[in-house]
Amino acid sequence: MSVTEQRYQAVLDVQAGSTVTDVAARFGVSRQAVHRWLSWYEQEGLAGLADRSSRPRSSPTQTVPEVEAMICELRRNHPRWGARRVLFELGRMGCPGPIPSRITVHRVLVRHGLVDERPRRRRREDYVRWERDRPMELWQMDIVGGVLLADGREAKVVTGVDDHSRFCVIAAVVPKATGRAVCLALAAALREYGIPEELLTDNGKQFTARFNAGGGEVMFDRICRENGITHRLTKPRSPTTTGKIERFHLSLRRELLDDHPPFASVCDAQAAIDGFRRHYNTERPHQALNMAFPADRFRPAGGDGIALRLPSSLASLAGEPPTPVTPPRQPLTTPVVLPAAPLEVAVEVTKTVPGSGNLTVSGQQFWLGPAHAGRSITLWADATVVHLMLDGIRLKTVPSRLSLTQLHQLLADGGRPAGPPPISSAPRQPGTAVEVERTINATGLLALAGRQHPVGFHLAGQRVTVRVDHGVLHLLGPDRVMLRSLPNPLTAAEVSRIRDARPGGPAPAPAAEPRRVERRVSCRGSISIARQKIQVGISHAGRTVTVEQGDTTFRVYDAEQLIAEALRTTTKQVTRFKARKPEPPRSQPSA
Repeated sequence: MSVTEQRYQAVLDVQAGSTVTDVAARFGVSRQAVHRWLSWYEQEGLAGLADRSSRPRSSPTQTVPEVEAMICELRRNHPRWGARRVLFELGRMGCPGPIPSRITVHRVLVRHGLVDERPRRRRREDYVRWERDRPMELWQMDIVGGVLLADGREAKVVTGVDDHSRFCVIAAVVPKATGRAVCLALAAALREYGIPEELLTDNGKQFTARFNAGGGEVMFDRICRENGITHRLTKPRSPTTTGKIERFHLSLRRELLDDHPPFASVCDAQAAIDGFRRHYNTERPHQALNMAFPADRFRPAGGDGIALRLPSSLASLAGEPPTPVTPPRQPLTTPVVLPAAPLEVAVEVTKTVPGSGNLTVSGQQFWLGPAHAGRSITLWADATVVHLMLDGIRLKTVPSRLSLTQLHQLLADGGRPAGPPPISSAPRQPGTAVEVERTINATGLLALAGRQHPVGFHLAGQRVTVRVDHGVLHLLGPDRVMLRSLPNPLTAAEVSRIRDARPGGPAPAPAAEPRRVERRVSCRGSISIARQKIQVGISHAGRTVTVEQGDTTFRVYDAEQLIAEALRTTTKQVTRFKARKPEPPRSQPSA
């Protein structure tokens, strides 16, 4: 039966003599409902028992239509604004009626189809958030892409926000996110706002050498160390640790980069991002700050009388004189007077290699690697060439980019007039021995004169001294002990073009002990070395033996026991030094 029929049956049962209590129990309703049906039937008849709306005749707290229209208009004009932001803008613009609650604004948006109703996630109060107590206590820095240029390139943005206030302190567009570009952006922010107590970054190579093979110290770490900033790093693959700067990146993409056409140049992109940064800091309320503006909570650091310390190479690019770490020198009583005509000037100066391994002298950089960090390097420099020496041993020679003015300035800054160059520029006499330092690669190849030469797997990864003496090529190890001698594969013209070659020193010392190699005895009891076959006995088949090569003989040992000795009849060089991997033993058939 329908609802009306059920109510009519209940009324008939009461009129037939049943009690209201029994009828209410039989139909599963309250006694008040049965009395209400009786009243409706007496007043309106059967039509009064039809189902009716429960809507109240009036709603004094209903949202004013003008306010509801204003809510919808704000949402349509700004599709990314939620209920919190719309409510904030209503209060700032002047609401034509009573200001509704946030949930009322949300229901209005849902009712008009401007917001999709989604299942509720965790409450905001359930999230554990951390925030520093005051501004300038911690900055978060990172790098973000997505800045498309008209020529097809993609620029990067070096960003930084203050942890307490969410104030954007850095938003610099760079063509490439190199370590120097990141440090320049940081230096500009330090000059404008002061020095924070801590800096939090991820493990990018621009910020740290934590995961670099050579270790050392990058320029970013050096700036932090010299200015008393504690540099903190996140755990690997933990982007939520720098969640505030990541949330700034999301706002930057949504509100500017995603809908903006490609920029004509880096300068145009910087101008647009500067405008967004001003809006973000001063006009855009932040929900995490209870709809306050970041600029209201940010206070730059007061001056403490300590000047900003920057590396000399970075300070020159930043447009300010560098602050020396050591006490400043007294000014010269006599100014440096440059000669009227260019003269040949050679200078020797001693410098300490920084932690990054990249030594800079008068604007020219010399890469030495983090392995030489902290060592004193002597530079012999003139206007054409620079020699770098460690304890009297030349490490490398590079072309000079130093002008006469810079050479005279090095003399005035504590340099000394140089003697003769460590390597004569005169061409070497044909047939004289030359030496050069090289590293054998992982496959046992030596790079020399533009070609790869096989020298043996057993020397892979070693740093050796290569000595080319007439028709022989010697490989020398520590203390100039001869590791191996090979026929010289280079012509006289190729020898003269070897990079970083120097005149040969004294003759190498012979090896302390004969060279030993390994061989696996075949199933017929023989081994092969330098294409010479040696029979050692079928009783040793399958075993790995050691062969000691002498000038005229081969001695074969099995566990330090001499088992064979053969006269050397081959003139071939030994090229294999390790035995092949033994085959797994075969299972014996069961009897």
